[in-house]
Amino acid sequence: MVAQPRINAIGTAVPSHDIHEAFIGWARARLDGSRESALFERMAHRAGIVHRWSVLPKASEGGSPVDDGGFYENGLMPPTSQRMAFYAEAAPALAIRAIEQLPDVGSITHLVVASCTGFVAPGIDQIIAAQIGLSPSVERTLIGFMGCYAAVTALKTARHIVRSEPDARVLVVTVELSTLHLQADLTIEPLLAMLQFGDGAAAAIVSAKDSGLLLGDPFAATIKDSSGLISWAIGDTGFVMQLSGAVPARLGEALADPDTRRALTGGVDAKTIDGWAVHAGGRSILDAVQSALDLSPNALDASRQVLEDFGNMSSSTLMFVLGKMMERRPVAGVALAFGPGLAAEGLRFGWTET
Repeated sequence: MVAQPRINAIGTAVPSHDIHEAFIGWARARLDGSRESALFERMAHRAGIVHRWSVLPKASEGGSPVDDGGFYENGLMPPTSQRMAFYAEAAPALAIRAIEQLPDVGSITHLVVASCTGFVAPGIDQIIAAQIGLSPSVERTLIGFMGCYAAVTALKTARHIVRSEPDARVLVVTVELSTLHLQADLTIEPLLAMLQFGDGAAAAIVSAKDSGLLLGDPFAATIKDSSGLISWAIGDTGFVMQLSGAVPARLGEALADPDTRRALTGGVDAKTIDGWAVHAGGRSILDAVQSALDLSPNALDASRQVLEDFGNMSSSTLMFVLGKMMERRPVAGVALAFGPGLAAEGLRFGWTET
């Protein structure tokens, strides 16, 4: 009999520095007097985000990273090397805060880490393993630069491991420091994209034992002629994101396709699914998913709450939503995330008791 992989526990962590309102003020000042200023104000008000958290420390006078004495003071855009040096210290530290919420990590056999907002070698998988005292024999997998659906890839990897090694106990970690990549841009679309993102980390234990969210069949769909809608390039001053305003509409069209919907739901009526864990990429993304799948008004409440409290934390976002699913214990669920490609990836899940 094939082992039944489950998410047994999920821990989450965010930094203590809320930078959302400070960013809005910074962006507003950059657009002041332009015809796009009013549009930015409307979109910021409608974004569905109240808090976004950053690993960057407060400025010397207690202000945000864009204030005097802050990481981005006076419009300074530090080079990528400086941002990566900060990532090498802050990413493992935030990840470990999430891991500390999990039970019995000493018995871990495999470590799967997803992180798209930084690079360092030795990798943060090795740094994390050493700092939490994992055995040197623990098998490690590092998933990078896949974007917001990297959490799905990490969970699928853990699922494959447990199905092939029934005694495996896999630690899955996602950690993203999006606020390290602020760009000095004066145009509306990049500023609206930057409005979405915050920092966060999540950790989960996946095994064939104990109760939890049973990880079912995965699925993937890449939308034709859409590769330019989301891109993530390494620039001289951090990673530069291209996030087109056309993304929600294209995703909505793809999810409305009967074949895509069948793959996503396993052929059942979407309204019979009582656990929707959708990547909170933005309010318009969630609205497009809800409309395309004809979901009930409160079907995406968990995703909308994560968006409100934390913003879009790239790959960690879906893990935060799945954490809420652990509390709700749905009978039948779908986890769904989006990213460069333009691609939608996910898997089905449902609560089980051993």
